[in-house]
Amino acid sequence: MAGKPKLHYTKGRGKMESIRWLLAAAGVEFEEEFIEKKEDLEKLRNGGSLLFQQVPMVEIDGMKMVQTRAILSYIAAKYNLYGKDLKERAWIDMYVEGTTDLMGMIMYLPLQPADAKEKHLALIIERATTRYFPVYEKALKDHGHDYLVGNKLSCADIHLLEAILMAEECKPDILSAFPLLQAFKGRISNIPTIKKFLQPGSQRKPPPDDKYIANVRRIFIV
Repeated sequence: MAGKPKLHYTKGRGKMESIRWLLAAAGVEFEEEFIEKKEDLEKLRNGGSLLFQQVPMVEIDGMKMVQTRAILSYIAAKYNLYGKDLKERAWIDMYVEGTTDLMGMIMYLPLQPADAKEKHLALIIERATTRYFPVYEKALKDHGHDYLVGNKLSCADIHLLEAILMAEECKPDILSAFPLLQAFKGRISNIPTIKKFLQPGSQRKPPPDDKYIANVRRIFIV
């Protein structure tokens, strides 16, 4: 039997968090080896483990996988969270790219200079409520099912829940105009594997604080 996937990243969210979400939702136990200082990253680079000298990196099925999208696609396909045919996969990819864009904006908020944070936060809220969430609200309405694509849980649903929770950390009532997304959040949050991941003590990481951001800068910035 193959061992558990091993995740190599810092002890925080970043680009690895969506991978943690997907594995947890699939009910897959995983191990983490944290990069805590620049030397840890250099060791991975010098050992030839990082194809493009970058993390996240996931050891899975005898591979050392890099590039977030490639890792997510592999896990989604492996655990039957990637639709039943090419058309469903295309819709899943479009929805995932949208949530990835929104989460990317949120992810970079703590890295903004202090004098730019308020403006960036306002932009996140504006984009979430006018560009992104209306798309998912309409998709749920038009589709008429509990999930975004087909009538089955896919990685698009998992990414959307992650994005919703991140957006609510920016503005707690950000879903106030989106009743179908509110119901979606409740449904997906109660899927047993996801519910477990949302409990205290899981491998889900908290929002980044100043200490974490400072350490990330020390590790990654030359």
